[in-house]
Amino acid sequence: MSEVLTIIGTVIHIYSFILLARVLMSWVPMFTNRPLDPYNPIVKFLLDITEPVLAPLRRYLVIGMMDLSPLVALIGLQIIGNALLSAR
Repeated sequence: MSEVLTIIGTVIHIYSFILLARVLMSWVPMFTNRPLDPYNPIVKFLLDITEPVLAPLRRYLVIGMMDLSPLVALIGLQIIGNALLSAR
């Protein structure tokens, strides 16, 4: 059982980095004055893998122009990861 929890914890850790990459990617247009290419394979991968988690959160967590869904998702993942670590 410990191995399964370790694998799930690793997946959560990797997904947290993917969410962080998505957040950083969203900042690129502010600094370069160029929109992101939605057909770029990296951009498409990050959007495809994070959107199923962020879209439901976004319905409730957009305040004006601020989208807090990645922050809430990261905090939720950390809580789940810590609960798994304590269960081992």
